[in-house]
Amino acid sequence: MSGGARRLVRMAFAWLKGHGTENDFVLLPDPDGSAHGVIEAAFAAALCDRRTGIGADGILRVIRTDALRAIDPAIPASAAEWFMDYRNADGSPVEMCGNGIRVFAKYLIDEEIAEPPLTIGTRAGDCQVRVEPNGDFSVRMGVPQVRETSKVGANGRTWEALDVRTGNPHAVAFVDDLAEAGPLTEEPEYDTATYPDGVNIEFVVRHGVEHIAMRVHERGSGETRSCGTGACAAAVAAMLADGNAPSSTGASATYRVDVPGGTLYVTWEADEDANAGELVLHGPAAIVARGELEWLT
Repeated sequence: MSGGARRLVRMAFAWLKGHGTENDFVLLPDPDGSAHGVIEAAFAAALCDRRTGIGADGILRVIRTDALRAIDPAIPASAAEWFMDYRNADGSPVEMCGNGIRVFAKYLIDEEIAEPPLTIGTRAGDCQVRVEPNGDFSVRMGVPQVRETSKVGANGRTWEALDVRTGNPHAVAFVDDLAEAGPLTEEPEYDTATYPDGVNIEFVVRHGVEHIAMRVHERGSGETRSCGTGACAAAVAAMLADGNAPSSTGASATYRVDVPGGTLYVTWEADEDANAGELVLHGPAAIVARGELEWLT
């Protein structure tokens, strides 16, 4: 082999494919971290490629928290046994994924690794997940942070957008028609000073009382069929605009959020509740395929 030749390394591993309202993921069971070590961005991106890989919006590595912290000391401390090591389609690590954590929980429960309700560690902190009687999942997403407005632009137009943090940063813009955002094949324009690490951008319309619909462009993945943290951010923005936030009414509020891949529900709990001011995301999760892959790197 010449000095500049590329050496092929075979790597065999198990995988699963799942989705939450068509926001789809490759799951990599790696309990002790021995299969993948530190996941390289190039490997994650190649695995998510829809033409040359398995294809997905992101990767969910199923790993014990202690094992991941031994590999990466920057991982936040967690009381959870299991940690959702999430990567976007471009391989970049992300704080939280509201659809992904439901798929992650479904895997743990289906494989009888854990029983509900369960706590799952993420880069945004620990999240509690329970299974509803209809089989859907509810995830405690924490208290949202609402900041100032900025501008976002797409398809030759510009809108004012509210900065809402729901584990990930979001810029929420209300539009008259979801088609106004255009094809979203390119990342919308946004204020890089406000979002130095990138931002998920939601375009939102009202469909009725406590009912909105949205499209989203996710940093590192492009337009996706759904975004759980984005649905939370969009619901928060709508509740504030409608005067329905618990801080105004003293009561919890629940909004329906339609996404291209289905329907989610977001509850903002009343301030006097035990979990004051927290968001709860409700939605389905499915595991659709599994296999073993021999990967050449």
